[in-house]
Amino acid sequence: MNYSIKWAGASQSFPDGHPFVEGAGVDGTARVYLGDGAGKQYVADRSALDAATIVAIELKDECLGVYTDNARSTSDVRRVFGFARFRLGKAAPTQLVEIVTPREFDETALIELKASFEKAGLVVAVCNDFPGRIVNRLVRPYYNAVLRRYDEKLATAEDLDTTLKLGLGYPEGPLELLNRTGLAEHAQTSQALYEALGDPAYKPARLAMNAYLARKIHD
Repeated sequence: MNYSIKWAGASQSFPDGHPFVEGAGVDGTARVYLGDGAGKQYVADRSALDAATIVAIELKDECLGVYTDNARSTSDVRRVFGFARFRLGKAAPTQLVEIVTPREFDETALIELKASFEKAGLVVAVCNDFPGRIVNRLVRPYYNAVLRRYDEKLATAEDLDTTLKLGLGYPEGPLELLNRTGLAEHAQTSQALYEALGDPAYKPARLAMNAYLARKIHD
């Protein structure tokens, strides 16, 4: 699949050079929107796009449907997908790309888009259109639970991390990981999911929210 990239601000998925970005051309059968304004830029361009164009929109925590859904039909967005390369806060992006499908989608278009990411050395998972996609939906309640148990003084940070590393085989303890990647960043993502889903498991733990508020004071 030949694809072009349209930039709309700084990209969380590709903050630095990457073979996927370097593999883009001037035009092609697909257009990839990158940056924190990717969805907004797609909406501005939508009427001028050819119906046959495969579109991939970089997402943050929002749903693809924010930019594509309407009350009548989804037939005109069957080749429009969302995606995000997973990263935890300040850490570098991982090799995992989560592709988000619309409610009705062109299977051939999905296969072509998936192959383009894989050709650049990335690993692809496909999911339906839910806030936070797969990984954030699974890990944010877990991180909040660990932070709450630490706040309740169930055990020291070292003992909690050691127990979870040895007991579950994790390479890094959750508190160590959150300190490295950013408590404030965890709070921001978790809060977005809490607001979207209403599930109290996503409500940011006190320590994470304190870190987020402290950052706002010093910014």
